[in-house]
Amino acid sequence: MKFYQSLNWIPAVAAVLTIGFGVSQANAQDAGTRVAVVNSEKVFSESSLAKAMQTRLQNEFTKRQNDLRDSAQKIQTAAEKLDRDGAVMSEAERVRRQRELADQDRELQRKQREFTEDLNQRTFEERAKIAEKANAVLRQIAEQRKLDVIVQEAAFVSPKADITDDVIKALNSQK
Repeated sequence: MKFYQSLNWIPAVAAVLTIGFGVSQANAQDAGTRVAVVNSEKVFSESSLAKAMQTRLQNEFTKRQNDLRDSAQKIQTAAEKLDRDGAVMSEAERVRRQRELADQDRELQRKQREFTEDLNQRTFEERAKIAEKANAVLRQIAEQRKLDVIVQEAAFVSPKADITDDVIKALNSQK
């Protein structure tokens, strides 16, 4: 293939770019587009569904968290006792207790990782339920107000475009 033949695609690309630029400019100039903004983190922290989620998770995980804290305290106390009494122990006894403490610490760390993973998974599941309900509310609000676009987390939001409080109010009114 000759070099000049390989350049045949340039006019086609230029035409596509020109059309694309013209369409995007036409959309930007369309003053009829209605946009609203919602702060999803505020919805996930201030709605009654979010508060109920926090209570459920707290009830579900408080006992495990307290057990982990107690285990950590016991290991800390045993380590301090070993530091105090280590000088008067036999070498074999001191090494045995150090190994026990190391084993207990590894087990505690494993349980803490499992706790964190379980908490994160449950939080994700609960947030997904809230997000599903919030999306339904967003669709209702979009239809009622004839909105074209609802954006999350904008760099700047005019108070008249922020529908977060309306979303929270609608979620709170659901059962």
